[in-house]
Amino acid sequence: MKTKVEQLSIFGGTPEFADKLHVGRPNIGDRRLLLRRIQAALRRGWLTNNGPLVQEFERRIAEFVGVRHCIAMCNGTVAMEIATRASGLSGEVIVPSFTFIATAHALQWQQITPVFCDIDPETHTLDPKSVERMVTPRTTGIIGVHVWGRGCDVDALKRIARKRKLKLLFDAAHAFGCSINGRMIGGFGNAEVFSFHATKFMNTFEGGAVTTNDDDLAATIRLMKNFGFAGYDNVIYIGTNGKMSEISAAMGLTSLEAVDSLICHNRNNYAEYLEALKGIPGTALLNYQDHEKSNYQYIVMEVDEGKAGFSRDALLFILHAENVIARRYFFPGCHRMEPYHSLFPHAGMLLPVTESLVKRVLCLPTGRAIGRRSIRRISEIIRLVSGNAQEVNERLRRLKAI
Repeated sequence: MKTKVEQLSIFGGTPEFADKLHVGRPNIGDRRLLLRRIQAALRRGWLTNNGPLVQEFERRIAEFVGVRHCIAMCNGTVAMEIATRASGLSGEVIVPSFTFIATAHALQWQQITPVFCDIDPETHTLDPKSVERMVTPRTTGIIGVHVWGRGCDVDALKRIARKRKLKLLFDAAHAFGCSINGRMIGGFGNAEVFSFHATKFMNTFEGGAVTTNDDDLAATIRLMKNFGFAGYDNVIYIGTNGKMSEISAAMGLTSLEAVDSLICHNRNNYAEYLEALKGIPGTALLNYQDHEKSNYQYIVMEVDEGKAGFSRDALLFILHAENVIARRYFFPGCHRMEPYHSLFPHAGMLLPVTESLVKRVLCLPTGRAIGRRSIRRISEIIRLVSGNAQEVNERLRRLKAI
């Protein structure tokens, strides 16, 4: 355990961890079962094109989240692109800037203008009052993002969408296995989009899905993800290739069977972090609500530089040097990335909460790759920085690191 500032790796000490600890290192369920599924797919010679594993995966995901339809996809981004196109979105669509860039790109890729809206400072999700102010005659839809697995204010957004005759979709990339008012995320709005990327707590190697209770929308999405085919040689709709492979579905089914144990591990890690980081001035961990289901996938720390005495970025540099690869989600905000920064250079003036939050949020490693001992060691580094903030800042300045 490091007890002196000079022991920190950034100042010449040995890194606390020999191997890098990541925010989202892939979780793998029962390897033997996974390999049996893959071997069965190889024996069948049916590796894609709506194979039996994909069909089973779709059926079990739909049952898990409580919807009529799940359409598995090759990844979450393509799933979002197809969902927005199948929903008939055009013109302008209101989205948060505090999200992964794929949410905005899925719209811009189709020449739909993402209109960046501010967020609630407590939930980090779309602020319904701000959404109301952003609606124009060109607005055709709203895409809410369930950040950190905590749901949007779906009721308020639904009221706005109904009043303004807008489509309502949700990016649920963070929210598989989570609930809102006791109801599983996946069946809200016109459709919801999940990501099953390797970094998600439940993954399909690479993949995604659209879930919906709209029969017509589901039928259109199924056409669009397979080139518009409605039979062996009958193309009736414009489409693309968004299909999930059998190998990805094998991983997805294996991950789904391990969901309870994965969530339990994440929940235990969250409890360990809460205890280990308790009382550090100017820092706070995101609060998960006990009455809702959560996947506890993200350990989210906010650093208030004025109260902590050190900045979020200073802590980031120090942790990275110790091989703790913390992440600045969603820095610097979609509105400050291209092409949006050039298209809307003054968007930040309408996003004060977003502008502030992207400078404070830091996600810490979790998942099966780490446990109690690693969390204690990470937390002791943060406490060392906190207890010696002035000296740390002076040394960083000499290194020109801040």
